[in-house]
Formats: sequence, structure tokens, C-alpha cells
Amino acid sequence: MTPPVPAVLFAQQDGDLGGGKIDNFIVDPWVHRLNGSLVVAALLATAVWLTWRALRRQPYDGTAQVLVVTSQVLLMIQALLGIKLLDQGMGVVQLYIHYVGGLLPLGLFLVLGWVRITDPVRRARILAIVVDVSLVAAVMAYLIGQAYVNR
Repeated sequence: MTPPVPAVLFAQQDGDLGGGKIDNFIVDPWVHRLNGSLVVAALLATAVWLTWRALRRQPYDGTAQVLVVTSQVLLMIQALLGIKLLDQGMGVVQLYIHYVGGLLPLGLFLVLGWVRITDPVRRARILAIVVDVSLVAAVMAYLIGQAYVNR
């Protein structure tokens, strides 16, 4: 039985991997799990706010923008943490659908960023749909990730 690993955000690994660069830093999986919870919470808040505004035919506003940007930043951090965990050899305990569900929200935001929507009410409605689909994908990825890590 291996001794428990202390809960640290990053640990420096001994050795010559990467010559002391980022390859020598190990990310603990709980960081990815914690950030995943933050992603789901941010997307939930964003979905509730935008869906409420879209149903009332209210325009995209500053609060929506802050919520969307927060969700996007957390999604990007989550993807980077996931890539680092894959680099550490921890991808074998996951299903492929976990990766697809985790990256789908970023892809949807990226595609939406290519579309110019000048009407703020229409923008809120379309963004509400994108965020709602993103929330479903993120929850799916989170639950699949939890199920396969905890086996």
C-alpha cells in the first residue's frame, strides 16, 4: 500500500524532466476536481442569468458579460489542468466522452465568438442556448470524471 500523497496544488518532482521547467511540476487531481466544481457553478449561474433575461426578452448586459467571461476563464483553466493530468499519465482512468464533454463548452463559445450578433436581445437568447448546452456538457463531463476516478 502506498502512503497517502499530501494535498498540494503543485509539487516539484525530482529529476531532469524538462530541465526544471513545467514538466517537473505535478498537479494533484483534486485541483482539477475543484476547478471542475467551479466551472459547473459558474456555468449554472451564467445559464440561470442569461435564460432568465432571454425569457423576459431583456438584452445582454454587463452582469452577463462578467458571468460569461468567468465561465470561459474557468473552462480554459480546467482544460489546461486536464492536459497536465494527461501528461502525468492520468488519462487512462477516463472515458473519451469526458474529454469531449469538457471541451464542448469551449468549442461552443469559440464558434459563437465568430458570429456577429448586433441585437442585444437576440444575443442574450442565443448565448443562453449556448450556455445551457455548455452546462449540460460540463455536468456530464464532471459526473463521468467523478465516476471513473473513484472506481
